[in-house]
Amino acid sequence: MQPTFFINHGGGPCFFLEPGPIRDTWRELETYLRGFIAGLAEQPRAILAVSGHWEERVPTVNAAAHPPLLFDYGGFPDHTYRLTWPAPGALSVAARVHELLSVAGIAIGKETARGWDHGIFVPFKVMVPGADIPLVQLSLQHGLDPAGHLAIGRALRPLRDEEVLIVGSGQSYHNMRGFFGRVGVDKKAEAFDAWLRSAMIDGGTRDRALIRWEEAPHARDAQLHEDHLLPLMIAAGAASGEPGTVHFHGHALGKPISGFRFG
Repeated sequence: MQPTFFINHGGGPCFFLEPGPIRDTWRELETYLRGFIAGLAEQPRAILAVSGHWEERVPTVNAAAHPPLLFDYGGFPDHTYRLTWPAPGALSVAARVHELLSVAGIAIGKETARGWDHGIFVPFKVMVPGADIPLVQLSLQHGLDPAGHLAIGRALRPLRDEEVLIVGSGQSYHNMRGFFGRVGVDKKAEAFDAWLRSAMIDGGTRDRALIRWEEAPHARDAQLHEDHLLPLMIAAGAASGEPGTVHFHGHALGKPISGFRFG
């Protein structure tokens, strides 16, 4: 059975910038992502990924055979708009996602034209540089209801027995003003990250903690808009009741960021 993961995907095309201070601040994360697949006990036959950069009225699966890249960032060097990552889609997995959510009574949509946003292709170009593992992207649902996204994850749990790796791609800290506005140790950011790392360990209490995440210390300071936290709900839901571990912990632009493994 495959585990599930929540990863941080960095800022824009950060891993593909020229050497310098911005590239360096994401170096810990880049190193972690580069060794990610090699660290798995079994290589998956496909990946189901959820990004903080795609929301729809209902959860929607990208069922394209060869999605293009969606360069949904701005103000970066020209070469970052010429990146390539030609991994194939996985139509059978997309169909299975549709089936599992439908059986669970969750309405689901289908998309074949949208490209992979940078929450997908930027980290996965580092993780799977050969683009040799098929990938399917699933959207978040408007409203960003934690309980609803945990339920989506629970419905997708059978994929783990079918050699599909489920990965939520977001940021455990996502406050752009905070990233660039404070110098030195940010006690509020550290407090939220400490709560998150503690809450993710116990499979028996994790779902309840995530549903009430806004009550965590300085939660809204760390997540002004929770789009980058909700991929965590799907990854955690797909391993509901199972233990979690802190799989990555580091800092970027002076802020703590953490990633998790479940199951």
